[in-house]
Amino acid sequence: MNPRHLFQSRPAAWAIAAAFVLQGVAAQAATLTVTVLAKDGQPLADAVVIVEPANPGKRLAPTPIKAEIQQEKLQFVPPTSVIPLGSEVLFSNLDRYDHHVRGLPAGLAGLNASPESGFTLLLPARVDGNKPSSATETLSEAGPMQLGCHLHGSMRGSIYVADSPWVVKTNDEGVATVDNLPEGPAKVRLWYPRQLVEQPATPVTVTTTAAVEVTTSITQPRRRR
Repeated sequence: MNPRHLFQSRPAAWAIAAAFVLQGVAAQAATLTVTVLAKDGQPLADAVVIVEPANPGKRLAPTPIKAEIQQEKLQFVPPTSVIPLGSEVLFSNLDRYDHHVRGLPAGLAGLNASPESGFTLLLPARVDGNKPSSATETLSEAGPMQLGCHLHGSMRGSIYVADSPWVVKTNDEGVATVDNLPEGPAKVRLWYPRQLVEQPATPVTVTTTAAVEVTTSITQPRRRR
C-alpha cells in the first residue's frame, strides 16, 4: 500500500474509534424513573429517592449550591429539601414573630445527638418595611437532617444532604427522575421524614430508560395551606 494512502486513512480510523468510544459513554448515561406510593396506593410526594448502582464507576460529588429555606405561616418552605453536601443554606423568617431554626440529624441519630451537634439559629420577627431576618448555614455532614423551632413545636422541616448525584425528591405525582446513571444492577432506597424504620431497598436493573414502582407503608399527611 502506498504510504501516503496509509497516512490519509488514519484520520478516518481515528474518527471511527472515537465514535465507538462516544457510543460507549452514551450507553452508560441511563435514566431511572421511580414512582413512590403511600400506604393507601396514592402518590407519595416529598420522598427522597437514593439510587445506589452496584458499579458506580468514578462517581462525581454533586456541586454545592446556594439554597434558601423560608419560615412562613409556621411552616418551613419547602418542607423537604435535597441539597448537595457543602452547600450554603439561607434561612429567612417571613413571619411577624420570632423563630428558631434547630438542625439535627434525623431519626435515631438525632435522639442520640449531643447538645453541641447540628446548628441553632435565632431569627427575629419580620418588621414592616424591612427585609426579613436571615442567617446562613453550611451543610457539612451528609444524610437526613430534621429542622424544628424551639418556640413553635409544631414546625417541622427536613433536609437530605446528598453526597451523591443520584438523590432526587419525588414531585406531587410521587415521581422522581434520576439521570446520568450507569447501566446495570442497582438498588433504590427511600427516605421520608415520617418513617420510623427504613424499608428494605428495592433491586432494579438500570437500562437506557428504566422505571420502577415502590410501594411503602407510609401514611402521607394532609398538606397545610
